[in-house]
Amino acid sequence: MDIEEVLTRGVQQVFPDKKGLALLMAKKKIKLYQGFDPSMPSLHLGNFVGLMKLRQFQKLGHEVIFLVGDFTGMIGDPTDKLATRKKLTREEVLANAKSWKEQAGKVLDFEGSNPAKIMFNSEWSDKMTFKDLIEIASNFTWQQLIERDMFQKRIKENKPIHFHELLYPIAQGYDSVAMDVDLEVGGSDQIFNMLAGRTLVKAIKGKEKYVLATKLLVDKEGNKAGKTAGNALFLDSTPEEFFAGIMSFPDEVIPLGFELLTEVPLSEIEEKNKKQPLEEKKRLAYEVVKILWGEPGAKAAQLSFEKTFQERKPEFNIRVSAHGTLAETIVPFTDRQSMSHAKELIRQGAVDVNGKRVGEPSLKIKIGDEIKLGDRTFLKATK
Repeated sequence: MDIEEVLTRGVQQVFPDKKGLALLMAKKKIKLYQGFDPSMPSLHLGNFVGLMKLRQFQKLGHEVIFLVGDFTGMIGDPTDKLATRKKLTREEVLANAKSWKEQAGKVLDFEGSNPAKIMFNSEWSDKMTFKDLIEIASNFTWQQLIERDMFQKRIKENKPIHFHELLYPIAQGYDSVAMDVDLEVGGSDQIFNMLAGRTLVKAIKGKEKYVLATKLLVDKEGNKAGKTAGNALFLDSTPEEFFAGIMSFPDEVIPLGFELLTEVPLSEIEEKNKKQPLEEKKRLAYEVVKILWGEPGAKAAQLSFEKTFQERKPEFNIRVSAHGTLAETIVPFTDRQSMSHAKELIRQGAVDVNGKRVGEPSLKIKIGDEIKLGDRTFLKATK
């Protein structure tokens, strides 16, 4: 993969322009990073998009930093949030990020001749004084920070905007200054935060910081792919779960999936997807699982999918107690592991009992009942 392809494949936009970044990359090995918010204990499919882009830069010999936002994660990114996010403790964010290096190591190389670095933004943000914060914040106006869509919507709905939320892009932006990077990579929903870093690098360092925004893996309605009923795609799951999750993508997402999640050539994918969408979807799932778990994992996952779903022979082999309601039974197998989420999934029609869709969370479960949650979880009620 050459510079042109790295700056084009899966890329929504480059700030200030792609040409300047390409010239810089041709002249020297650049330093770049992407920040990851440790609000959950596992990286997910959306993070995988960013990891694949970092991987491409690493293969070209550039210096890649995997940044854990253990400081900013305590604030909580307000992007797309119509209500204030719950703040996390340092202990919570560090616990969430505990296995991230292992997960990211499936995509990035943390050893070898050009190892990716893992860093934590508490290293510099914890040391910042109130005087420092005022000095840094003086590079922004109130109007700049409040112009974001979700803040404007909250103002119209008379919902609160807490001041720490306004400080989030400033705190994230300072990461670029502290690491003295040439480029930041992130999803196109992070453009506001990434441009805050560009503002600070120019003001404090007097140099250019480029921003590369990747496309989002969404369907034509704008819904993020990879979040099926009751199951998000996390990198600490199994090859079988990941394969089946990708097979639940709508057909129109498949070409974009190849672009963002694989390194296979993109020629003829649109045409092949129109002619044989199921086979192309299986090929996409295979390629993604191969990156994460290797060829043996991909082959086993495909065989499992074909047996379980294409042959319509699901194995209800996860044993659960028959004492309790349907909602109580499925709670441990939902991605949030909460009663309210379990009830929500049942009412949404994401749960079958003995082959029939059930919409009542209080249904009593009997010995022998077979429960299907989402597309990949099969439970058998026992004593």
